[in-house]
Order: sequence, then structure tokens, then C-alpha cells
Amino acid sequence: MTARAQQIDRVVIVGGGTAGWMTAIALARLLGRLGLSITLVESTAIGTVGVGEATLPQIRTFNRLLGLDEREMMARTAATIKLGIEFRDWGRIGDRYIHPFGTYGEEIGQASFIDYWARARAAGKAAPIGDYSLPIVAAWTGRFEPPKPDDVRQPYDFAFQFDAGLYAAWLAELAQQVGVARREGKITEVRRKGESGDIDAVVLESGEAIEGDLFIDCSGFRALLIGDTLGTAFEDWSHWLPCNRAYAVPCANGGDHGPYTRATARKAGWQWRIPLQHRVGNGLVYCDAWWDDQDAADCLMANLEGEAGAEPRQLRFTTGRRRSLWQGNCVAIGLAGGFLEPLESTSIDLIQSGILNLVDLFPGAAIEPAARREYDRLMDLEFERIRDFLVLHYVANQREGAEFWRAMRTMAIPDSLAEKIEDFRCRAILPEYAHGLFQQVSWISVFLGQNVVPEAWDPRTAGLPEAELATWLEGDTPAHRPRRCGNARSSRFHCPIWRCI
Repeated sequence: MTARAQQIDRVVIVGGGTAGWMTAIALARLLGRLGLSITLVESTAIGTVGVGEATLPQIRTFNRLLGLDEREMMARTAATIKLGIEFRDWGRIGDRYIHPFGTYGEEIGQASFIDYWARARAAGKAAPIGDYSLPIVAAWTGRFEPPKPDDVRQPYDFAFQFDAGLYAAWLAELAQQVGVARREGKITEVRRKGESGDIDAVVLESGEAIEGDLFIDCSGFRALLIGDTLGTAFEDWSHWLPCNRAYAVPCANGGDHGPYTRATARKAGWQWRIPLQHRVGNGLVYCDAWWDDQDAADCLMANLEGEAGAEPRQLRFTTGRRRSLWQGNCVAIGLAGGFLEPLESTSIDLIQSGILNLVDLFPGAAIEPAARREYDRLMDLEFERIRDFLVLHYVANQREGAEFWRAMRTMAIPDSLAEKIEDFRCRAILPEYAHGLFQQVSWISVFLGQNVVPEAWDPRTAGLPEAELATWLEGDTPAHRPRRCGNARSSRFHCPIWRCI
């Protein structure tokens, strides 16, 4: 077979929804010069999960890469601004903290801000860590101003909360405008090549066969291609993340529209709250081994802030991922490749990571094993880092009186996570990645928000006398910054501009 005969010219995406249409528009706009034929197959008779309404700041990178207009997106998807995620009752009942899209404090000396803060806290001379974060204070006060290129304030970013169904519909329009072909219909057969076992075509109820060179499985939990057809094994992580069911229901806005998503710990799981322009998205993620379905549904409905817009819809799932997300000539993106509960709004980001890694490794004359291996390596890192971060929320709890939370607190955890907890508790050492989700500020937020505090810190903090450190930290909180505006040392910081938010 000649190289030309193996050329990757025809891409077939199986499944629409957020994953399918994000993939379609991205390949069309980012790989347009390759002259690809891109076909997306979906059926209006098959629903999508469509409850992933909260995003991370990386969605803005995706929008910019594709040249998407964010103002139009907000108008088309009923979007609201998100500065972080609020967690209630996760450490102890009554605790409340925000995981922000920004940093804490400013440079003080040779050590990190957290080392100085930990030293001052041990001496009883530090405010709560959230007081040193601009996006946290802005979120608590319901304020927002987009960061500007020349902004002298503490660095921060933002994300969006939107209607995922409207987002997919908007992207579908844009994708078809740039040449993506949509085929309506249920797939009744998947044809494979005899020698290689690769996928050759998908066949619709009408009898139409849609052939392709590269197939992308966006069929959701069904995993029609990567699972049903190719039999790629699924790695079950429910021993670490046992929640396996959820109820989702919209309700009317109750008037409290802070720029953040909320996750409230409940009896054997947690409840999400995502405010949009026209409604509030709600859901309860739980483990059926610890909580009866009806009781879980009743708890969700009893904790809505407004009138329910529908009956609660149940979802069932298993946390984990496929052992390989690129098998033969098939790439799994979205729920077909794996699922991690939406505690930190990672579902859409995993879709985005899958797409952009595919763009970077897109095959030319043939699909090389090296490209498949690198794709799986990158996606494995993403899944495992997110897994560890989610498990941290559960294991770092001190809730009393609930068997589920006691079991989560004492369960065996991945070695990679156990090391991170020990490193932070012993010396305020934090994981550092060149790329990927959940950099140091994220770990700080959950560690300190759930009462995991350093017992020691960088000895270089001793270079700053205790009294001077206390004065510095006092002036570095939003409540005190305005009276320090004339201080030459702090004038480069953001205190004069706090009133703008």
C-alpha cells in the first residue's frame, strides 16, 4: 500500500454533544489547511449527558485558539462568570473555602508566600489564607472585573458557567459553517478491516455507510467504538472514587448569584450548584452503597433555592478510564474515554486536552505507534493527576457521624497522593508541573481549606523578623491594603485598585 493510500483524509466523529462538536470545530479550524473531510454522526433520538455546565479557565485558551467570540458565547449559552469553586462542609461541617483561579499573596523573600504564611500562622499572626487572594475576596463580595494586560493587581483568571446543550448547539452551527458535515441517524453496525482490525466504516439505520481513515469516539458512556467495537479495557477507580450515581435538576434562580460554582458535602456524596443567567443547575453525586436512591433524590429536591424546572434525572457511572484512549485508528474523547466525577469541573477540560493533544499528534501519511503511545501518555497524566486531586477532597475530611466520610478518610489511597499529603504536612512542599491542571495554588486551596496545614516550613523565612512579617501580612489582606497605598514597598502591588472590584 502506498503512503498516499494511507493518507489520513477522512475523519468521522461518532456522537455530538459537547465532546463531539468541540472536536469538530477544533479540527476544522486548527487543521483546516490539511483539507480534511470531517463528518459528525449523531442521532436526535439519543440523548446526551449534558449536565457539565461549569468550566475552568483553560476554556478561554480553547476559545482563543479557535477564534471564538466570548461575548457571543455568553449570550448564546446563558453563561455567567466563574472565579472559583466554593466548598462547604468538606473539612468539618460548617467549614467554607474557595478554590480560586488565582494566586495567594505576593513575593516577600526567598521562600514562597505559603512558607511565610505558615510560619506566621503558627505564631497566631496570619489571617485565613483566603484573605490573601483577590479572586476569593471578589467572589465572596459578588464582584468581578476582567484582568487587563497591564493590570498591577495580583494575577487571576476566570472561567464560565454555561448551558452545555446550548454550547454544543452553538459550536454545531459554527462547525457546519466551516465545512463539517453532519449525518443524522443511529449507527447499527461498525465495519472493521479484516487484516488490521481497524474501523473501516459506520453503518446507519438507513443503510448508508460512512467510511473514514480516523474515527473519534464521542459516544459518551456507551463507548460504541473504543469499548463495544474494539474492546479496550476500562480501568475502574471506584475503590478510590466510589460515588457512582447522580441526580440532576434545574431550578429557578434564587437571587444569590455569586461568581462561583458551589459544592456542598452531603450524607454520602455532594451537591453542586451552578448559577446561569436563566436558571440554576443542581445535582447530587452520591454512592448507592451508602445512600438510598430515593433518599438522595429527596435531599437534592429539599435543598433547591427555587422551584424545580423538571423532575430529577438520574445518571449512573463508574469512575475510571480506558487503558488506551487511542486504539488502532480510533481516538476516544470525552466520556467514551473515561469519567471522573465533576467535583472540580474537569469534564470539559479533559475533552479539551484530548482534542488539543490530538491536534498536536495528528497523523499524516499513516498512524504511527509513537503518536498513539505519546497521546496515551499525556492523557494518562491528566487523568491520574485529576484523580489524585479529587481523592484529596474526600480523604482530607474531619466530618463526624457519617459512615461514608469515615470510610473515605481511612481508605487506602494512591501512593502518588499519599506522598503529596505527607510532603505538604511535613514541610509545605507542593507538586509542580510544567503543564496540566491543578498547579500549586489548587493544592494549597484544598489542603488549607480542609485543615491540612504544614508543621514546618522553609527555614529561609527566618530571614524576615517576626514583627516585620506580621506587619507585612497584615497589610497584604484586602481589609488593610487601602491604608497602605502610600507605602513605597507595597505600591507595586494591587492595593489601590481593590476598590475597582
